[in-house]
Amino acid sequence: MEKESFSSRLGFLLVSAGCAIGIGNVWKFPYITGIYGGGIFVLIYVLFLVIMGLPILTMELAVGRASKQSTVPAYKTLEPKGSKWHIHGYFAIAGCYMLMMYYTTVSGWMLSYFVKFLTGTFSDPSVDPDTVFSEMLSSPGQMGLFMAVTVILGFIICSSEVTNGLERSTKIIMSGLLLLIIVLVVNSFTLKGAAEGLRFYLLPDLNRVKESGLGEVVSAAMNQAFFTLSLGISCMEIFGSYMSDDNTLIKEAGTICILDSFVAFCSGLIIFPACFSFGVEPAAGPALIFMTLPRVFMNMPGGRIWGTMFFLFMTFASFSTVMAVFENIIKSSIDNLGWDRKKSSVINCIVILIASIPCVLGYNVLSNLHLIGGRDILDSEDFIVSNLLLPIGSLVYLLFCTTKWGWGFENYIENINLGKGTKLSPLLKPYFKYVLPLLILIVIIQGLLP
Repeated sequence: MEKESFSSRLGFLLVSAGCAIGIGNVWKFPYITGIYGGGIFVLIYVLFLVIMGLPILTMELAVGRASKQSTVPAYKTLEPKGSKWHIHGYFAIAGCYMLMMYYTTVSGWMLSYFVKFLTGTFSDPSVDPDTVFSEMLSSPGQMGLFMAVTVILGFIICSSEVTNGLERSTKIIMSGLLLLIIVLVVNSFTLKGAAEGLRFYLLPDLNRVKESGLGEVVSAAMNQAFFTLSLGISCMEIFGSYMSDDNTLIKEAGTICILDSFVAFCSGLIIFPACFSFGVEPAAGPALIFMTLPRVFMNMPGGRIWGTMFFLFMTFASFSTVMAVFENIIKSSIDNLGWDRKKSSVINCIVILIASIPCVLGYNVLSNLHLIGGRDILDSEDFIVSNLLLPIGSLVYLLFCTTKWGWGFENYIENINLGKGTKLSPLLKPYFKYVLPLLILIVIIQGLLP
């Protein structure tokens, strides 16, 4: 079978950045930046992004680029004979499936709210955003419909070969996302009271750092820098297998990190001026997106238009991740089971649709079901992916790329330095072998502590 590849560097960058840009960093990054000291937190976050996130990202991409395979055959191609590194590949694939078991539902929420604003649901002043959100969660039919639209559309796009399906669609979606960001940011800057929101968000504030404690601020920055790129379950590895040797991986990974951070940063430029302008306290997570911001848009001149644009932006952000992970799932089935792309797309579409049903029912029919540590179904699935599979998987990639029992540091550094751009010095080997594993272990332990 002919190896697939991206038609351009831009396609690779936008698809990879689209995978990294997701719902979490849009509704989490602005909030934690605000409460943890504004500009001070951003500086600490950027530091950890460079010393943690960037290196692990280059490792996933290097394994893909060197092998030209999806995760399991990639390990088998590069691992020493008789070793079992490829076992992690099966856990990575399982992580992609589990991520989509709940992420497609949340992506469906974004699509649902885009439709609600577009059709004028929030144009009625008597409408209570809290009630609208609660009614959506209590309706398995409504949530199931938008989840199914997300899943089916994603697999239809990915059923075509990479350049005609994923790459072409992501170029359109990411272009629309970046354009919407600029328009929404400009609008937020024009709001009365925007300056107060920007001061809270951006200006360094030592008092807020002291209130939270420097250790907690550093911990939050470390976690945000690590999880923002969704590393450890081979989401990025597959795109490495499609890329060329024209540019160094430090250059490419750095661009992906910049695009991901740009979207997260600009989300705050949209959210905080709007919240402060209308006297609404910004919260974190779903409360911010589905209850706080609809109130803001309802009180804003032209709010129906701005609300529609915002949730279109959120739909693009979430759907770009969905398509990227679907591509990984499809390619893994092609490589491991010998299916063609159409068959892999159809069967995996059915599997994801069925596997996503428990999350849809977790807020209504199965609302009394609590699993890990009393968490509901969505939070339990997220705990397994975010607190176990992502950090442990990243540690496996790190050990595979830096130890003599794996692929080895020399092979790794040779691959990432192929092409034009910034090259990694071999002198960093001690940092990669001894310091970086400790940082990831800290992330793992933090995620498991109550």
